[in-house]
Amino acid sequence: MITKNIALIAGGFTGEYEVSINSAKNIAANLNPGKYKVYTILINRDRWFYEDGNMGSDIDKNDFSLELKGEKVKFDFAFITIHGTPGEDGKLQGYFDMLGIPYNTCDATTSAITMNKAYTKAIVEGIHGLHTARSLRLFQRDMHDVAIVAASLHFPLFIKPNNGGSSVGMSKVYNVAGLPEALQKAFHEDDQILVEEFIKGREFSIGVARLNGKITVLPATEIISSKDFFDYEAKYSPGVTEEITPANLPAEKIDQIAGIVTEVYLRLNCKGMVRIDFILLESTEDFYFIEVNTTPGQSAASLIPQQVRAAGMDLMEFYGELVEGAIRH
Repeated sequence: MITKNIALIAGGFTGEYEVSINSAKNIAANLNPGKYKVYTILINRDRWFYEDGNMGSDIDKNDFSLELKGEKVKFDFAFITIHGTPGEDGKLQGYFDMLGIPYNTCDATTSAITMNKAYTKAIVEGIHGLHTARSLRLFQRDMHDVAIVAASLHFPLFIKPNNGGSSVGMSKVYNVAGLPEALQKAFHEDDQILVEEFIKGREFSIGVARLNGKITVLPATEIISSKDFFDYEAKYSPGVTEEITPANLPAEKIDQIAGIVTEVYLRLNCKGMVRIDFILLESTEDFYFIEVNTTPGQSAASLIPQQVRAAGMDLMEFYGELVEGAIRH
């Protein structure tokens, strides 16, 4: 059997660099060594390189190749596991499209759109059974009258960077007095921010992937945080958050959710694996869309690997099918 050369791309330009490295380690451990020769390529603002134990070997960006021991290594596939820019926002996807190298994620357009929470909400609006929180989008270059924000939406409010995937810069605000500091914190991360009404209810995350040509919805995870909301600390600090996979939901609710998230996947033209976060409203159990994550975390404890195991699937087969499915198409 001819083994395929896989470039497993990790790192990135954000605070989630280390999270990405952990994702890459777990993916590398679960790509079939009989089928794939995996090269972990680290990307930061200064270098793209393969760690070979010495200084590392730099990638030739002209054709995304590597020179090792005097031989040129070219890649059959790019497995992108960067959270945030440049692996989640379409930049690497556009580069690989130009080189004709297949990859595991959504395409450049979908990746760019889904990094923008406001654009994503506008596209999924109108899906049967899907609701979105009322919100305002603010731009740093404009003047911000907190009185107008307060008059337009009902407290408590979530303030978050519009283009962030990592929960950094988020705040929950209960009154007008807290708005200026929260706006400043979010603008520190992004020049566009989203001010959104808080939806009280149970929080969930669910993986969706195209496997063997068919859209597959994984079992949902319920996220129960001891913090007021699921921020960066709650996400990555042990013991702060309890994750229940599969979530305790009645069969008809599971079916309804599967229908909604499948429609989200189709409407956004997603490819490969994504994770959709949502809330079931406390009083009515209505489905409120939060966001879609197009390069979800893949460390051993991350939500997608949990959900793959809960579905009775093998992680090695799951990643293998993501690779083969993308190459076929």
